[in-house]
Amino acid sequence: MSDPHAVHAFEAHATDADLADLRARLAAARLPEVETVYRPAPDPRRWEQGVPRADLIEVVNYWRTGYDWRSFEARLHRIGQFRTSIDGVGIHFLHRRSPRPDATALILTHGWPDSVVRFIDIVDELANPTDANAPAFHVVVPSLPGFGYSDKPATTGWGTEKIAATWVELMKRLGYDTFVAHGGDWGGNITTVLGGRFPEQVLGIHTTFAQAPPGVTMDGLTATEREWAEETQYFWRHRAAYAKQQATRPQTIGYALVDSPVGLLAWILDKFAEWTDTEDTPFETIAMDRILDDVTLYWLTRTGASAARIYYESHNALDPQLRVEVPSALTMYPRDVEKCPRPWARQRYRQIVHWRSPEAGGHFPSLEVPEFFIRDLREGLAAVLAVSG
Repeated sequence: MSDPHAVHAFEAHATDADLADLRARLAAARLPEVETVYRPAPDPRRWEQGVPRADLIEVVNYWRTGYDWRSFEARLHRIGQFRTSIDGVGIHFLHRRSPRPDATALILTHGWPDSVVRFIDIVDELANPTDANAPAFHVVVPSLPGFGYSDKPATTGWGTEKIAATWVELMKRLGYDTFVAHGGDWGGNITTVLGGRFPEQVLGIHTTFAQAPPGVTMDGLTATEREWAEETQYFWRHRAAYAKQQATRPQTIGYALVDSPVGLLAWILDKFAEWTDTEDTPFETIAMDRILDDVTLYWLTRTGASAARIYYESHNALDPQLRVEVPSALTMYPRDVEKCPRPWARQRYRQIVHWRSPEAGGHFPSLEVPEFFIRDLREGLAAVLAVSG
């Protein structure tokens, strides 16, 4: 009888037929007319109605004729991929053990509309730093349930609380009874839950997401902090239609995302454009290949609908009473869509040992400013470990 807790090696490999089908669909795509706010590039106002037609055509043509999925599969294989089943759902993850005897276990959690692609370029440096004096980590990068090569849950209930508990079990199976955690977007939410619910296992956290408990006021905020709060409020009132759609009708948008690669590309590219620290297109800081790695992963695994359901499961679900007592490192990037003022963050994160508000970077800092991100992550986690012992 097979061990239900077993961890198995995994290798991603799309069939040639699936890749040929993707190219055929791209070649046969039906596009709408040009947007009515057209302006010559570069100009961020070109994106007022969504992805500009000319930009989309350029990416689609490259996706069809120049992009190489096999090189990304090889990259995943070199890092090391595995799967294990927890509560009936198969969890896919990358795992790179550090050769350093002083390494600490670290789990990195992505969000939407990204994937393990968010961390693909930093795993090696975190596990085996070029600087011998830098801290080293045994790095685990799971795919959220419903994302990538993880299973699609067949029932409701797979929100951020359950995912956090699943991550604790995953780390235990890998031999890591204690660990540190980092996340952004939904991964930041899950990391907050990890720190708040599992202080015996989680030594501390680093996150680019911080959500204040309800009831905070503007009293005592600096002008910059007040601006952060107003920008976040504006975002949720005027720029979050995607989240409302996925939180209320993920199945409806899911048909388009699973059936049309161009529709999937536009849905995801729009967020990379809007949420990055750029003046016109996300390709100013993130390589087109890397964004297409992410979109193609969604396409080949048919996870447009299942990934959207994390909004249905978890939108506005962070427990207002949850407090994080373990040491916490928080970084608010200037062009992220949510930035929490430090006085507000202190209401939930009770032991902030590292706080940073850098001059550059957006929602995907590990892809946009990887060198700074790695340095800040190391410094934050070093501060966490110094306190936790």
